[in-house]
Amino acid sequence: MDFLIIEDDKSFRDAACLIVESAEHYAEAVGSGSEGMALLKREKFQAVLLDDDLDGENGLDLLPRMQEQNPGLPVIICTAEGNVKTAVEAMRRGAVDFLEKPIQREQFLGVLARLRRWREMGKRIEHLQREVTECKEQKSEPGFNFTTPVMRAAMEVLLRAAKTPASILILGESGTGKTMAARAVHQNSHLAHKPFVTVSCPSLSKELLESELFGHVRGAFTGAIKDRWGKVRAAEGGTLFLDEIGDLPMEIQPKLLRLLQEREYERLGENSVYRANVRVVAATNCPLKERVAAGAFREDLYFRLNVISVEVPPLRERTVDLENLACHYFEHFSRQCGRRLDGFSPQALEHIRSYRWPGNLRELCNAVERAVILTRGQSIMPEDLPAELQGSPNGAAPSADEVKIGSMVSLDKLEELHIRQILEKTASLAQASGVLGIDQATLYRKRKRIGLEQSIRPKAEPPGARTPAHGNMPH
Repeated sequence: MDFLIIEDDKSFRDAACLIVESAEHYAEAVGSGSEGMALLKREKFQAVLLDDDLDGENGLDLLPRMQEQNPGLPVIICTAEGNVKTAVEAMRRGAVDFLEKPIQREQFLGVLARLRRWREMGKRIEHLQREVTECKEQKSEPGFNFTTPVMRAAMEVLLRAAKTPASILILGESGTGKTMAARAVHQNSHLAHKPFVTVSCPSLSKELLESELFGHVRGAFTGAIKDRWGKVRAAEGGTLFLDEIGDLPMEIQPKLLRLLQEREYERLGENSVYRANVRVVAATNCPLKERVAAGAFREDLYFRLNVISVEVPPLRERTVDLENLACHYFEHFSRQCGRRLDGFSPQALEHIRSYRWPGNLRELCNAVERAVILTRGQSIMPEDLPAELQGSPNGAAPSADEVKIGSMVSLDKLEELHIRQILEKTASLAQASGVLGIDQATLYRKRKRIGLEQSIRPKAEPPGARTPAHGNMPH
């Protein structure tokens, strides 16, 4: 926890900081109520130790203002006049605990232990309230009663592995529901009542990502003005979900490997070693084996993550589930928008079935929400669907005559058409990736996403053609 100590006696401030830090918490101290209020506006603290008799200020009068500015912030009152009347008044004004001067280490540690239990109870209540709210709102996430055999097999493996402490690696294209699958693992495990904490690996710079994971100490990098704990500590006892693990920087990979193997980590800028009790679930849309071969991902980390591996198939390979998923989203958004609609017309369903859904579940969810909002009739018609779904429902690839720059189509359609034409005109994947300005690994993923692995192949490599070492991707 991060403590703010507001006390005008410097010797007491120093002693209180030592006790807090000896219990592995962070402490920052100021000498007046005005300084404390100003600091609470700029920084976030988990608790405050407040003297009731500051120089020229009454701490009890400051307490209501502090709680109005920071609702729910636990405040411990400290006083040299330890009597029942002062304690009752402090509690009446919102203090969660009471300490008498001269402070005793054991007494202070007891208060810290009660505060920790109080915070854990608060988190548990929030968790239960969130579960009740999600149940009432009937969130738009589909359930796991899938019909497609490959999806049912994948979920069966995940739910069996959920009851073990093994690390799990979830593979699949963007938008296929990897986060939803990770939550299902957590909710069906023995850790369901513990935190589920997500870290998005490609969203931050190397330094900020390392801090986000493991925490940092003051001065570790520019802008690190106070000690912070990371997501590993936040997930203590629960599940740490590492989204898009394939984009984890090489510099951080040894530290994650240490966390997985030895259950130990260090905060950025500090040499102290901390123990971690977390279950790691990772997900990626990258071909990790190819990244290992290219030297962009550690092989030992890959094998440590890959204890249980499951691939979530793309939506175009789950056509049996497609109509059920579309109907699930339709019912959800109809309730949310307060509209009594009959459902999809046969023509709209045919367009939905024939579309390749490069954005997978995320794209399907957005398309159905748009249709429910914009339809003028009682049923969803083809014209209510996004423009890219309104073409001929035969699953044919777009042609140059049908789609041009400026046409009413999505960027995904334009990209697909462009990639198809470049692959047709070039002699190799290496040449195609050079024209497109992307590496071969990226081109491989894009081909797979839009289903070009089988339908279109580049021309044969000319004799003696050389391919860059990092691009030995399957054709």
